[in-house]
Amino acid sequence: MIHCLNGVIISKKPDEMVISCAGVGFRVFVPSGVYAATKKEGEDVFLYTHLAVKEDAFELYGFVSEQELLCFKMLTGVSGIGPRSGLSILSLYTPQQIALAIAAGDHKVFSACAGIGPKLAQRVVLELKDKVSSFGSREASLVVESGPDASNSKQEALAALVSLGFSTGEAAGALAAMPNDLSAEQLVTGSLKTLANR
Repeated sequence: MIHCLNGVIISKKPDEMVISCAGVGFRVFVPSGVYAATKKEGEDVFLYTHLAVKEDAFELYGFVSEQELLCFKMLTGVSGIGPRSGLSILSLYTPQQIALAIAAGDHKVFSACAGIGPKLAQRVVLELKDKVSSFGSREASLVVESGPDASNSKQEALAALVSLGFSTGEAAGALAAMPNDLSAEQLVTGSLKTLANR
């Protein structure tokens, strides 16, 4: 219903902001990265939003990019992951890191987030494993290939592995364990060894 907000920051905290739009102040819950990425109080801000409807409240959740919003919607589609848990995950990891962890089957990444136990973390990986592949073919190609922390070498390596016939999920999973400071050629070689041993 409310796709985005473009207004003035009235107040901001690490987990929420109040934004004035046409004289109306909207309280928006945000992942901690939004606090660092946005400007000071009194300055303009633009956020993509998701409206969560509860029995006793309407809550807005805000994000600086469409990739974050899409990732949030994907996470909260998992049974047991509510909006606050989704924010908890996005406060610790970028959409790119989340997509890579799911593709690699690394549920321990999610166990580190507040309110998410081992069983729920495993459910996140299990329920989203297939979605990351489709997320990788369209929306999440943005997440996996052009997330804020993605290196050009990893993007090139991902494209090379996909061109060799591996799925986006397989390629992303192999690359997830590789250091960021390697060349594309080194990343491809190391990933091929990992994929060959599976």
